Amino acid sequence: MSTPAIEAGSGPYRRVLLALFGAGVATFAQMYAPQGLLPMLSADFGVSISDSSWAVGAATIGVAVGVLPWARLADRIGRVSAMRLSVFAALVIGVAVPLWPDFGGIVALRFLEGVALAGLPAIAVTYINEQIAPRAAGLAAGTFIAGNTLGGLAGRLLATPIGDALGWRFGLAAVTALSALAVVVFLVAVPPPARFVRQDPATRPSLAGAVLANLRDPGLRVLFAQAFLLMGGFVAVYNYLSFRLEAAPYWLTPTSVSFLFLAYLAGAASSRAVWRFVAGRTLTGVLLAAIGVMLVGLGLTLLEPIALILLGLVIFTVGFFAAHSIASGMIGPRAGRGNSQAAALYNLCYYAGSGVLGWVGGQAFSAWGWPGVVGMVAVLAAIAALLAWRYARARGGFAAADRPA
Repeated sequence: MSTPAIEAGSGPYRRVLLALFGAGVATFAQMYAPQGLLPMLSADFGVSISDSSWAVGAATIGVAVGVLPWARLADRIGRVSAMRLSVFAALVIGVAVPLWPDFGGIVALRFLEGVALAGLPAIAVTYINEQIAPRAAGLAAGTFIAGNTLGGLAGRLLATPIGDALGWRFGLAAVTALSALAVVVFLVAVPPPARFVRQDPATRPSLAGAVLANLRDPGLRVLFAQAFLLMGGFVAVYNYLSFRLEAAPYWLTPTSVSFLFLAYLAGAASSRAVWRFVAGRTLTGVLLAAIGVMLVGLGLTLLEPIALILLGLVIFTVGFFAAHSIASGMIGPRAGRGNSQAAALYNLCYYAGSGVLGWVGGQAFSAWGWPGVVGMVAVLAAIAALLAWRYARARGGFAAADRPA
């Protein structure tokens, strides 16, 4: 590649971040908008608490199914072309969701919407690693995650109050309108991928071969496990805390509960700030510390005073986004030339955990209430930490674990 990499602070760098921010808003606002509406959907359609979570889970499972095909398509037609196709297709499907009359059809449409949305998380990190200089790529990835976070927050804060006042269908429709504006920002701002090299189909390895090559790397397997376990626990907390706070003794309204998602602002900040904290420290050590922060915040949510519950939620969110930012930032260096499929596999595990473990959290909530959810999420986080620690020990320490195998 003769074209120089994009340096931090340059005009193209700012355009990349603005474009990915717009795409992130469009994607994550649509993906998680129903999360604050789950109690309304449960009551309106007469479905159980855990089954209502499929309004979110179907989309995340769709993303998990779609990330590898989208990554493969991006290798052929280019990163930007694939991301454009992804956000446009998702927007078209998103228009139909609030109009559908039955819950089963909504779940099916949400799955298809997730498959369409998968193009952005499948491609964006690879696009960043190709276009941006290595010393700026980690911060750019953290900025991208922060933009995703703010997009998800905007979708929830818009959908739930409007849904509370006018009905959940209007809430979802408002998020679709917001996503349309964000898509325009992405289309206008995104620069062409000057450093993209289209692979020759005759020399490109098969999708199965590329996937297996990544799965054979124990370091990458540990990162994939982080994505599945930590994201699954994170979504379970946010899915079912609203059910707890809308019941006795709190009796909060859906609009009031929607402000819980403001904790995402702390997560958006931590996903960037953690990279400044990394200086002079090992990535694996910071990852384990972030999981520890998650567990501290999770424990606080077991207490009765609502102020302590909210504090615990903020601490938990800070820890999760710091851990996710570090783990996703480690994918490219560990994968090397296979970073396209490795990033897609990370996202597959991330969203599969969201859908599957998000639903399992509903079973825990129905059986044991909020302590059941907390216990489940604590076990998931502990397993994630143990896997990272054991890999580091096998490699000879945290510093050795940070280097590619």
